[in-house]
Amino acid sequence: MLKLYYAASSCALATHIVLEEVGADYSTQRIEFAKEQQKSPEFLKINPKGRVPALVTDRGILTETPAMLVYVAQSFPAAGLAPMADAFAFARMQSFNSYLCSHLHVAHAHRMRGHRWVDADDAHSIAAMRRKVPETVGGAFEMIERDMLEGPWVMGDTYTICDPYLFTLAQWMEKDGVDLARVPRVVDHRHRMSERLAVKKAIAEETA
Repeated sequence: MLKLYYAASSCALATHIVLEEVGADYSTQRIEFAKEQQKSPEFLKINPKGRVPALVTDRGILTETPAMLVYVAQSFPAAGLAPMADAFAFARMQSFNSYLCSHLHVAHAHRMRGHRWVDADDAHSIAAMRRKVPETVGGAFEMIERDMLEGPWVMGDTYTICDPYLFTLAQWMEKDGVDLARVPRVVDHRHRMSERLAVKKAIAEETA
């Protein structure tokens, strides 16, 4: 059985949704950031990075959302959540998810985790990073809107592991100061995702 370590309102939701989509036999373990459980010796044995998500498999532990999404998709090929037989399409899917991981999520993190880049007592720099978030995150979503979201799903007509990942990060747009009027297709995608049963089930568990 798979075991997903997650925290509420984190990027772990993407993997949680995909586990539901494929009908996997899995369990979950919630990590409370407010209690700094991610820094506990017990969790650091699971993920020395001290972050979520982490996915325990029968072959070992996986971290990093793009890798976990691909692992689940490849483990349950009948669900059709990744274009396994098309090398170019698979690479395009990976390109999109890599952008979310390496750029969009990092830009978002500047709003509340500036201490990762400057000293925690450097209030001026931390405040400057926070002020920049609406521009950097908004710009990333605008590029997705304009150049990357093919519609109705990220890759076009086929629902893939890109969609839960985009949905998860799009949950944070309002708090990041993104002007939703500039990204109507992203907003529409978020709404359609919210109607899926797997999404409802994953969110219900994480917010219980």
